[in-house]
Amino acid sequence: MNTTEQLHARLQELAPLHLELIDDSAAHAGHAGAGGGGHYKLVIVSAAFSGKGSVERHRIVYQTLGPLMQGSVHALSIRALSPEEAAQDSCVIKADSAN
Repeated sequence: MNTTEQLHARLQELAPLHLELIDDSAAHAGHAGAGGGGHYKLVIVSAAFSGKGSVERHRIVYQTLGPLMQGSVHALSIRALSPEEAAQDSCVIKADSAN
């Protein structure tokens, strides 16, 4: 199982209503520190984020990913939304209707 598949598998613990994970590692090839893991962009919608602030949402994601954050992942951009926020976000709605 590659790193992207491992990330997807672990994030299922959050019962996401929407999950978009992009491996952006190729865009960072050759920059200092890039050899220690991949670069990823994450958009995730989950009820686990309802009533939580941005920092707490990031902590939930980091805790869920556990040891992958210690080596397989060098950088992770996180956009974590509650279902209520996602319903108001045209970018997430468009992405879901495209699938």
